[in-house]
Amino acid sequence: MTYAEPPLREPDLPRTAKVRPTALRTGWTTGACATAAAKAAVTALLTGAPQREVEIGLPAGRRVRFPVARCELEPAVRAEAVVVKDAGDDPDVTHGAELTATVRWRDSPGLRLHGGPGVGTVTKPGLGLAVGGPAINETPRRMIIEAVGEVVDLTRIGVRVVISVPRGEIMARKTTNRRLGILGGISILGTTGIVRPFSTASWRASVVQAVQVMAAQGERTVVLCTGGRTERAARALLPELPEVCFVEVGDFTGAAVTAAVADGLTGVVFVGMAGKLAKLAAGVLMTHYTRSAVDLSLLGAVTAEAGGSPELVAAVGEANTGRHAYELWEDAGLLGAAGDLLCGRVRQVLLRFAGHRVAVDVAMVDFAGSRLVASSGRWSA
Repeated sequence: MTYAEPPLREPDLPRTAKVRPTALRTGWTTGACATAAAKAAVTALLTGAPQREVEIGLPAGRRVRFPVARCELEPAVRAEAVVVKDAGDDPDVTHGAELTATVRWRDSPGLRLHGGPGVGTVTKPGLGLAVGGPAINETPRRMIIEAVGEVVDLTRIGVRVVISVPRGEIMARKTTNRRLGILGGISILGTTGIVRPFSTASWRASVVQAVQVMAAQGERTVVLCTGGRTERAARALLPELPEVCFVEVGDFTGAAVTAAVADGLTGVVFVGMAGKLAKLAAGVLMTHYTRSAVDLSLLGAVTAEAGGSPELVAAVGEANTGRHAYELWEDAGLLGAAGDLLCGRVRQVLLRFAGHRVAVDVAMVDFAGSRLVASSGRWSA
């Protein structure tokens, strides 16, 4: 079935992301800071001594230390610790946020995690979190459990942890949380624990440089991934390629494709998740959230083309996020068919953007980055 080709767009960077004269600092996610605060508070409650510094493990295995800005203790009753977020040079509205963990013992073993003031509440599906629960994503939840488990044996001891963020509701006004149905505060986010300045001109330059380095080593196919999870998935799909071929592009797919063409590469493989793929399928080659939104009408059209019912098409057209549309497809048994069509549209956009000077393959993976769910034809899910 044919469809109207979207115009190709590569929006300019946000004003805060122009070239800077010095190297950009990485920072820490809200998830890493909340984890550090939780471990510091539990350690204080266990030992009876306020903590001034705490060490935690990041998902990739690296261990880092955080200063504790404040640690208060009611011996044997409760403890509270604060870690202030340093976002590095990323233009992040939560820079300086006071990630606060308040802990108490529980009668039952295990850790019970709650959101306090300043942490948003999930009110819509499509985020991979329970509606009605706190907007604390999966990786930070796991990090908090693992960090607290370094202090106490959670198979025998129970801990209640409440994460709160003073002024979090005010910070959230400068985010897309309300549109996503996250109300009352910010989200506790992060898949690596580290904030890299993805939205900066320096990051764009690093993507171009990574493609150039790969080309200089004689490799002809570049694999573009949006982050750590998609890179892991891409490596599993293409184990024969050396490490240098895998480039984390963040929001800068267009810049990477342009570099691939300029350096005479013959192949581009894009591996991503539903949200980024939906933006690319709409012809948007720089996908930072401030410069583009998921085109739900496009996803509705893909649903119809895949054979979805009118009711499903309408539901997808009103979905909360790209992930929500993905979940609706999955529930209807259309994930493979709709996903393949979406990947096919992305392939056509990338081919047009590259002037048909490189071969292009596209793959969609699940939100854990552990499973191929669709492709433009090279792989079978």
